[in-house]
Amino acid sequence: MNEMMPTPEIDYLPLLPMIIVAAAAVIGVIVEAFAPRRARRPLQLVLAFGSLIGAFAALVWQSGVRSTEVEGAVVIDGPSVILQGIVLLLAIVAALLISERTLDPAGDAFAPRASALPGSEDERQFTSRGYLQTEVWPLFLFSVLGMMLFPAANNLLVMFVALEVMSLPLYLLAGMARRRRLLSQEAALKYFILGAFSSAFFLFGSALTYGYAGTIQFSGIAEALTAQPGRSALLVGGLALIGVGMLFKIGAVPFHQWVPDVYQGSPSPITAFMAAAVKVAAIGALLRVLYVAFGGIRWDWQFMLWVIAGLTMLVGSIVAISQSDIKRMLAYSSIAQAGFILVGVSAASQAGLDASLFYLIAYGFTTMGTFAVVSLVRDSTGEATKISQWAGLGRKSPVLATCFAIFMLALAGIPLTSGFVGKFLVFEAALAADAIVVVLIGVLASIIAAFFYVRVIVVMFFSDPPEDGPSVVIPSAATTLALAISVAVTVILGVLPQPVLDLIEQAGVFLG
Repeated sequence: MNEMMPTPEIDYLPLLPMIIVAAAAVIGVIVEAFAPRRARRPLQLVLAFGSLIGAFAALVWQSGVRSTEVEGAVVIDGPSVILQGIVLLLAIVAALLISERTLDPAGDAFAPRASALPGSEDERQFTSRGYLQTEVWPLFLFSVLGMMLFPAANNLLVMFVALEVMSLPLYLLAGMARRRRLLSQEAALKYFILGAFSSAFFLFGSALTYGYAGTIQFSGIAEALTAQPGRSALLVGGLALIGVGMLFKIGAVPFHQWVPDVYQGSPSPITAFMAAAVKVAAIGALLRVLYVAFGGIRWDWQFMLWVIAGLTMLVGSIVAISQSDIKRMLAYSSIAQAGFILVGVSAASQAGLDASLFYLIAYGFTTMGTFAVVSLVRDSTGEATKISQWAGLGRKSPVLATCFAIFMLALAGIPLTSGFVGKFLVFEAALAADAIVVVLIGVLASIIAAFFYVRVIVVMFFSDPPEDGPSVVIPSAATTLALAISVAVTVILGVLPQPVLDLIEQAGVFLG
């Protein structure tokens, strides 16, 4: 007689931050279905900001909890709490940018109806009647939920589910831009198709790994590596395919081709959210997979990660020089920054883990700030993204230009900015792991990257503004607050990084 499967015992308290976000996302869907049209936006704003702030408060409240939940499928440990906290803080800043309505005369950054053809009579009618795409809020919250679960997943199946929950809403959000709709829809299509391939790679790699270890639990995979120290085609193939799936989300070379088109075509608030929060979640998940599940064969993956990190830094930095569009330049900059973070990941040590977490914090807020500035410089067609259009911006709006200059200097790794501390830490961890060549490549890439970062500063402050140049829109309190937070974090982490470093060091290591 078959025995009944035992009911798993679940302690919901450690999962409370994710439960809060999930509940708000589901309620947001119900609001879209039943609430009056004029009441949807205020209700969605309350749900979004209330759930994100509430989830962060719950995370801080139980920050000392260390446990595995749902029969070992989800793990709550120091690094996962840090990563979830970063995702929530970045999501709050992104929500401020998404809620902005004063930049575009027609409304917010999103098309009034995604189903309407670009330039059609239906779209003009929806715009004239003041329709708003409030569906973005539940989609946004579902994506945040996936990002919180992704680095906390303790087996390959839950990690795949988190990957899809994170990615599917972003495919839709990328195609909802109010301006340049065709470019936005093209970006969404490319993101969806290539994202489907990356998911397939991850799932196939998980199947091969299960064939080798007989389990999808990370601790079980680690035990199988100890029990069977010899190499196996299933193991190597599984790790390679899982790596491809995750490196795609990070935007590492050679899996980076989607990044420039998607960043350029998506609405700027969504671009900021993708560039910052997705990278945090993906790097966090990669750290858990490599350090917990495949830590026993680090000599097999460490060299390949060094190669990928070096190529990513060089390709991102070199190609960014030739870009004339500010969003494409920032996209290749994001690729290069992914390479610097991978230098810390490849160290395969506690120092590498700590350095990677700090770099993610520094990079995330700096990136949010850069795209916040991009959304404020506009011409008659929308955002003025040609670098030549930014000439003389320092005279038109010295405060905004100074903020952007701070972000550029941080991305270049100039001292007294968060970027310098982040690069110093990942290089130090890599040197301790004898990755001298990778560090030299990183220094060379930093020198190359400094050229295009400084070029933008020179254009803003030392070039004459064109007569018919773009204008700088005065933002609402939401975007102003997001920009202020980004500048403050970028400067404070460059001047006083020690409190954050102490917090990261106290987080400890991954639970198996």
